[in-house]
Amino acid sequence: MKTKYATNPTDVKSYDTTRLRSEFHCPGIVENGAIHLVYSHYDRFIFGAIVPSGQSIKLPSYDQLKSTYFLERRELGTINIAGPGKITVDGQQYPLNNLDTLYIGKGKKEVLFESLDSANPAKFYLNSTLAHHEYPTALGVKAEVNKVELGDPSTSNERIIYQCIHENGIQSCQLVMGITELKEGNVWNTFPPHLHDRRMEVYFYFDLPGDHLVMHFMGQPQETRHLAVRNEEAVISPSWSIHAGSGTTNYKFIWGMGGENKSFADMDAVPLGEVL
Repeated sequence: MKTKYATNPTDVKSYDTTRLRSEFHCPGIVENGAIHLVYSHYDRFIFGAIVPSGQSIKLPSYDQLKSTYFLERRELGTINIAGPGKITVDGQQYPLNNLDTLYIGKGKKEVLFESLDSANPAKFYLNSTLAHHEYPTALGVKAEVNKVELGDPSTSNERIIYQCIHENGIQSCQLVMGITELKEGNVWNTFPPHLHDRRMEVYFYFDLPGDHLVMHFMGQPQETRHLAVRNEEAVISPSWSIHAGSGTTNYKFIWGMGGENKSFADMDAVPLGEVL
């Protein structure tokens, strides 16, 4: 598990491309047969991916946590972005097909990730935040989670938002998690942009074919920067930063947040005239 430290927005103004990517861009987290996680000092948020191939992978603890097991003081949400799989939580099995979600609450000791088809393995993308209360493990099937349609073809941002772990869905201590799917012919996400000073966010882009990419825009509204992001790569978004992107084709991304509240609508809108 790699560690990413928090940064000062005044200092970020002086970052070149290499430094900006080093601090906020997270490639290489999806690898067949492996587990790769990132520990961010923004709200102690952990994210990454587990891709079991041939045998199950157990969620370990890490030195950064100083705990006997991963979920001793944490909660976890995971979304399967590929083939069929299952997760076993303290002996209870949960099947996850493509874009299904599983929330696992604080206190669960053994979590095993498994693919059901080695030729088409599951890819479990996960987010984890600190937890103060134990909520029950809950499965969110894609067809059953809350769905919101936003945007318009005239502004190239027609999209479907699947709210998986949130205030009116699967309950958690502070973790909020879901999926945004851009419709064909649409490329802009989360635009016009916004901030939410009370929590951080991580975007994980996926289902980008071939050499297509997303230009992810970040930074303070009057000091924007960009990151070129490829398929199955993540970007950390501090509370002081906008988070928006435009792709060379339509795509999907998973958004995960942790912080002061679970309100999906807690956003501080930035008028387009203020973006520089």
